[in-house]
Amino acid sequence: MALLPDLGTEIVIPLCAVIGIVFSLVQWFLVSKVKLSPERGGASAANNGKNGYSEYLIEEEDGLNDQNVVVKCAEIQNAISEGATSFLFTEYQYVGIFMVAFAILIFLFLGSVEGFSTKSQSCTYDKEKLCKPALATAIFSTVSFLLGAVTSVISGFLGMKIATYANARTTLEARKGVGKAFITAFRSGAVMGFLLAANGLLVLYIAINLFKLYYGDDWEGLFEAITGYGLGGSSMALFGRVGGGIYTKAADVGADLVGKVERNIPEDDPRNPAVIADNVGDNVGDIAGMGSDLFGSYAESSCAALVVASISSFGISHDFTAMCYPLLISSMGILVCLITTLFATDFFEIKAVKEIEPALKKQLIISTILMTVGIAIVTWTCLPSSFTIFNFGTQKVVKNWQLFLCVCVGLWAGLIIGFVTEYYTSNAYSPVQDVADSCRTGAATNVIFGLALGYKSVIIPIFAIAISIFVSFTFAAMYGIAVAALGMLSTIATGLAIDAYGPISDNAGGIAEMAGMSHRIRERTDALDAAGNTTAAIGKGFAIGSAALVSLALFGAFVSRAAISKVDVLTPKVFIGLIVGAMLPYWFSAMTMKSVGSAALKMVEEVRRQFNTIPGLMEGHAKPDYATCVKISTDASIKEMIPPGALVMLTPLIVGTFFGVETLSGVLAGSLVSGVQIAISASNTGGAWDNAKKYIEAGASEHARTLGPKGSDPHKAAVIGDTIGDPLKDTSGPSLNILIKLMAVESLVFAPFFATHGGLLFKIF
Repeated sequence: MALLPDLGTEIVIPLCAVIGIVFSLVQWFLVSKVKLSPERGGASAANNGKNGYSEYLIEEEDGLNDQNVVVKCAEIQNAISEGATSFLFTEYQYVGIFMVAFAILIFLFLGSVEGFSTKSQSCTYDKEKLCKPALATAIFSTVSFLLGAVTSVISGFLGMKIATYANARTTLEARKGVGKAFITAFRSGAVMGFLLAANGLLVLYIAINLFKLYYGDDWEGLFEAITGYGLGGSSMALFGRVGGGIYTKAADVGADLVGKVERNIPEDDPRNPAVIADNVGDNVGDIAGMGSDLFGSYAESSCAALVVASISSFGISHDFTAMCYPLLISSMGILVCLITTLFATDFFEIKAVKEIEPALKKQLIISTILMTVGIAIVTWTCLPSSFTIFNFGTQKVVKNWQLFLCVCVGLWAGLIIGFVTEYYTSNAYSPVQDVADSCRTGAATNVIFGLALGYKSVIIPIFAIAISIFVSFTFAAMYGIAVAALGMLSTIATGLAIDAYGPISDNAGGIAEMAGMSHRIRERTDALDAAGNTTAAIGKGFAIGSAALVSLALFGAFVSRAAISKVDVLTPKVFIGLIVGAMLPYWFSAMTMKSVGSAALKMVEEVRRQFNTIPGLMEGHAKPDYATCVKISTDASIKEMIPPGALVMLTPLIVGTFFGVETLSGVLAGSLVSGVQIAISASNTGGAWDNAKKYIEAGASEHARTLGPKGSDPHKAAVIGDTIGDPLKDTSGPSLNILIKLMAVESLVFAPFFATHGGLLFKIF
């Protein structure tokens, strides 16, 4: 018997979620103390207490009381916020239509399994018992799908709101020093991380408890219906990631090619017509898309673990505390991340530029170490010392320490993947410096070196994933893999805070440039941004690694649910699925890359047109027409996100219905195996090219200075590399991990239908 009683579980989980929400609101309150209205006169500053007077003098020197700058920052922030909000509303209208249509589809497919009958049926895994009818599963799966979708959309939207709220505040804080700006950016990231982790946990927990009122003791049916939650979360993430990714990169590539390469004006120059669209894009792609994506991973790994647990001894003996083990890990994760965040914002202060990256890395290390202790506490208080786990038809005996190791192996694999990614994408290490060096001989060598770096960076993460799969599967079958994925995502609040920090500081730099602030301030925001670039790559590494584990866990649950005893690669049915599945990530990447290319083409033409036709634009006398560029990005991304989305959503349905579950299992395995490789190499290649460019621009070392100031030939070559890498690292790469997970979770949700009615083509012959 576990130490923690069921009543304890029922209090602990919602309590931790509420603590997370309260903490994020406190952080938000602290960020909001930075004022965006210029009202500070000498009197208020002098009344600041003992050093009010001296502070006031320093501010005078720094030109801090320059009212125009504050007004300008507020204006630019407003423009960015409006652009992001209007884009997301447009996107959500389209996505809303899709959501309703897909919900109806889920209901029809799953309801038809037993011909919409309301009679109880015998359970899938225990034929003696009676379970709730398939119609109930259909209704509740639809409800949980909608719940997941709405939560996903809200988490993306809130993240975007917070980021656009914080970007100008970070810029204004940068006048006081790099430490202040860092804290503002990091706090705002934390708001998003904690809101998302806590919301995801709370909604899932409430859903389970409400469904329990109907299902009673039929836990198998209950948790099968809950999988819809993961499907809803990820399907919204797909559109957020792809739509946002196309938006941000069309603007970015258009702005860079005309602005930096043709016109030789700096990045984020207010004369550049695409500059607002570029900054809006950072928020809709990197923040809203990222938020939905990690929420999806989190929801799915919880669902995968719960489905497997419901047919293991936890579910059979109705041990509620042990059943909620995945949720308890996430609850512990919120508490651990809370302590970790305080290390960055309150315990240590950042004084110099070179302390930024170490501080962010410390976040990862501290959260991982604390979480290891946290997992131990959860495991020993909530699990019986020995229990059985469902393993493809048999029950496997597992000890609680083995499960502890499964979670830890996922947690530490995540850290390893994070650090390897950092090594390959940070300009503090040789790989990126080599790429920068290759720019001497032009863009072609830069591209060759960058691609090689990306392919090479796959090696260690894959070994890390492979080892964690082997260890966790050996100990606790498919449940082990699901909790390993949860272990990787248990520190999601910190991971997201580090991740959201990147786009916020990127925006802050853009606002500083547009508001015409001094060179010193731009240097500070650039330093924040360069660190943010690396952390964004680390975040993507986490997302991809966890997607691989989550997908495998869902795949295992699907195979169990569809009653396939074993997946044999040598049967032609499975092999054709395997080879087609491995092709899908390429097809998907082709679609997203081409969409960015064609949208960027329109953007380049528009920016050129404005430079050529608006008199006095280059001299800075006339204002460019920002709105047209924003509109080009919006229209392109809404139109172009539909085909890749349809490819991912329809593949499992078509394959399952016409070719049956064996072929579908092949497709899932194939897409998992090839998708992970492309995703890691794409995001690392793009990140390396971007930082190689920043390395040359910053000119921090002797080596960097020989490569030239901005505008030299090596720098131009670096900009070309960066522009090629943009769609790789921000559109194709990050969307692939959603492709891997989404196909698996969708197959699991529709498994009852495929198992009874699937494989039409093979039935005919």
